[in-house]
Amino acid sequence: MIEAQKKTVLIIGGGAVGAIAALNLEVGGLAEVTLVLRSNYDAVNTHGFDIKSCDHGQVQGWKASRVRNTIPNLTTESLPPYGYILLCTKNIPDIPPTPASLVAPALPPSNTHTVLILLQNGLHIHKPFLASHPTTPVLSGISMIGSEETAPGKIIQDDPDRLLIGAFPNPNLGEDAGSAAAQDFARRYSAGGKTSCRVSGDVLHDRWRKLVYNAVLNPVCAILGLDTGRLRLAGGGEVVEGVVRPAMREVVRAAGACGVQLEEGVVEEMVEAEPVESYLSPSMLADVRKGNFIEYENLLGEPLREGKEKGVEMPTIEMLYYMAKAVQWRTAERKGLVEIPAKKV
Repeated sequence: MIEAQKKTVLIIGGGAVGAIAALNLEVGGLAEVTLVLRSNYDAVNTHGFDIKSCDHGQVQGWKASRVRNTIPNLTTESLPPYGYILLCTKNIPDIPPTPASLVAPALPPSNTHTVLILLQNGLHIHKPFLASHPTTPVLSGISMIGSEETAPGKIIQDDPDRLLIGAFPNPNLGEDAGSAAAQDFARRYSAGGKTSCRVSGDVLHDRWRKLVYNAVLNPVCAILGLDTGRLRLAGGGEVVEGVVRPAMREVVRAAGACGVQLEEGVVEEMVEAEPVESYLSPSMLADVRKGNFIEYENLLGEPLREGKEKGVEMPTIEMLYYMAKAVQWRTAERKGLVEIPAKKV
């Protein structure tokens, strides 16, 4: 039976997606949110979020029930376990801390009470938690939202919040545990009537389908420094024909080799996911412009490794993977994390 009372929700990552998730949960009245912020903490703690949203309208000075800049430590702070932990940070396994170590203070390895939701992109992102938190139900969150933090604490959401929730398989737990948790969270997320949140029974399909977009348009835009509209205009459309569509077809073939049949027309749907005139900057492009690390391993590396293991030729995706790897190295150098030989004179 679904509990009617509020549940505590810890959201780690209060950027453009996490902030809207926190707002949506509290508007519904069935969640009490603690929101962990990093770079925007001072601005939000002082003034709250100013949000211009297609779902919620103009919201000025809003804060979650609790705002903090550190991960709660259940042991040292004598806190009860949360009902849900929603991880909204970028998933960058090649740059510490790992997601599992990030949530560790708020999620003991022996946890059986808290449900973890990974509102993150990419393939196989749940696998590290099977080792670190074997008794924790882990849900997949696939977010389809247009939202941007234009300045610390300033959010513009111009595309409706649509969320797919489903349980990642866990051999240590019965299927019912994950399914019941997904149903309960979807109910709480939908309670405000401001968003679409539905339960999915095929998490693997959801993630491969989104990869058709994310494994291609994200890195191509980031590498070229072009938003999706300008990318489609570049060279009279030749970049889309010569790079984007071939790469997307490689992802579709890799998914099929892994037993996931994506619907006909998915490539065209993803190419035209938004109007040219929206000039959308995918998250990887936004990160490059900000000098941040990019989450290329789970978006490019994992589908590439899966496809090649099944014998699928993926030359375009492989090229994008190594180029994204070089972009990551460049960022590491700029942050002083890479030593290079001195220039010869």
